[in-house]
Amino acid sequence: MKSPTSGISAVRATAAVLLVITLLAVVVSAAALDTSPTAIFASPDRFDGQTVTITGTISSLRERVSARGNPYYTFDLSDGTRAIRVFSFGRRPCPDASPVEVTGRFYREHRVGRYVFSDEVTATTVTCR
Repeated sequence: MKSPTSGISAVRATAAVLLVITLLAVVVSAAALDTSPTAIFASPDRFDGQTVTITGTISSLRERVSARGNPYYTFDLSDGTRAIRVFSFGRRPCPDASPVEVTGRFYREHRVGRYVFSDEVTATTVTCR
């Protein structure tokens, strides 16, 4: 004879499996696209709003502090053919002319308050190589 809780356990196990499958699908779909500035500019609408990972060399590094006192930096990331602007909060992790890997979200147009930024990656990680 089956106990009344064996049916509940089976339902919970099935629900847990479905939850794991759903979470795996979300993680896989959220994975960054490995790309380059050249590829992004060849098809910018494809990458708009997408998380990307780009490797290249830093140039035109600028460090600033916002009006609210938050440090941030910007730089151009070049793959040798094209360069894309990168923005990140915090202090720069690498000096100018360093090879880096950047993961972040690419925006064709990104509005922040009264400012509009075009064709820029908002970095979540910048790793010196």
